[in-house]
Amino acid sequence: MTEPEVRWTAEQVLALAPDAASRKAGGKLGTAGPWSGAGSKEGTVWGLCKGSGSRPYQTVVDLAGAAGPAYKCSCPSRKFPCKHALGLLLLWAGGDDSVPVPAEPPDWAEQWLASRRERAGTKPGRNEGGSTAGPADPEAARRRAGRRAERVTAGATELEQRLADLLRGGLAAAEQAGYGAWDETSARMVDAQAPGLAARTRELGAIPASGAGWPARLLEECALLHLLDQAWLRRDELPDALAATVRSRLGLPASAEGPPVRDHWLVLAQYDTVDTKLTTRRIWLHGAESGLTRLLLSYGAAGRPPELSLPVGLALDAELSGHPGAGRARAALGERFAPPTPAAFRPPGVATAEAAARYGEALRDDPWLESVPVTLERVIPVPDGELWQLADAHADTALPLTRAARSRPGLWRLVALSGGAPVTVFGECGHRGFTPLTAWAAGADEAVPLC
Repeated sequence: MTEPEVRWTAEQVLALAPDAASRKAGGKLGTAGPWSGAGSKEGTVWGLCKGSGSRPYQTVVDLAGAAGPAYKCSCPSRKFPCKHALGLLLLWAGGDDSVPVPAEPPDWAEQWLASRRERAGTKPGRNEGGSTAGPADPEAARRRAGRRAERVTAGATELEQRLADLLRGGLAAAEQAGYGAWDETSARMVDAQAPGLAARTRELGAIPASGAGWPARLLEECALLHLLDQAWLRRDELPDALAATVRSRLGLPASAEGPPVRDHWLVLAQYDTVDTKLTTRRIWLHGAESGLTRLLLSYGAAGRPPELSLPVGLALDAELSGHPGAGRARAALGERFAPPTPAAFRPPGVATAEAAARYGEALRDDPWLESVPVTLERVIPVPDGELWQLADAHADTALPLTRAARSRPGLWRLVALSGGAPVTVFGECGHRGFTPLTAWAAGADEAVPLC
């Protein structure tokens, strides 16, 4: 390849680390001392890292893969990327002569690259999640979808009865019932193949123990759950876009159907949420020309990071296709035309009042929407008693930060970046407040991840 005009920053490399221990260990290997035979060409970086044994570890990273960076190392680590891959990328990011460009890859690196690209070439019609683009037997797929719809309907009907029993007996009884009843109901929704209903039902069990005002919060969540139930049971009466949103909220699969949009997509934020069975990675992108903000989702089994990884601050020339649904931001990553490179632009921002208005408008299309992506311009993080908020530098308005945001180290990174001066912040704005994910200092184009 022609070498990118600007290499990745160390912070973008470390954003790939699966945990804090890997980040620390990789940082120690980001110097020339333990490395030999390093080089880079056409989106690939390789090198030999001296370890405790007699033979060095062979490490190679493919930066131009369709699903983001891919890694191969002869070390026994089960982490991806391992500390050696992180150290190699940090060495490459340093931009000195330790990783010459261009160079010719050794045989062991070339063999892995050839095998990887051959596998990619023999799997047409596969998307980022690894599923086929279309069913092999459309009639069989239609029958399966029909059987699943029947099970979901049975589950939704049962859940309606459970909610009616709760209201008939009074909300106070929920405090004595504990988690057990809701966990059992959630399990029934799993059996009904409605994971969206199962997740929302499971969350109801924690509300009675959530502090003052819990009855109102429980009633609100029960109302939203009832609305989702009724929307499914009467889905034939809904507009197509809203019906697609309901299916999505229930957790029914849907492929990307929108026309592909090619753009230079800036990676605004990337963060993971983890439960006992699944790691979900959320990646927000913003199109330089289209002005669209889109969400990529990627999944990994419990304890394993998802394959797709796009560090914040990079931009990729690629196509995205939207998923169906009213006001939905989710998209699927299609063809990529070049490896991701550092970007020198950022999305336009809005005032705090407009951000809140955008969320209100989005609720008309999707009443179950937790938040919307938004970039705030010229805001200052300020304390508000024990809480924090983002105050508009030009108006007497502010957005409170969510509880999750207040407990993250990224809050202090944001406060330090601001130093009392206005900054630009990208995040998620919803009924619980604003969660900052990325920030830019005044007059700077370098993105600072906050999550």
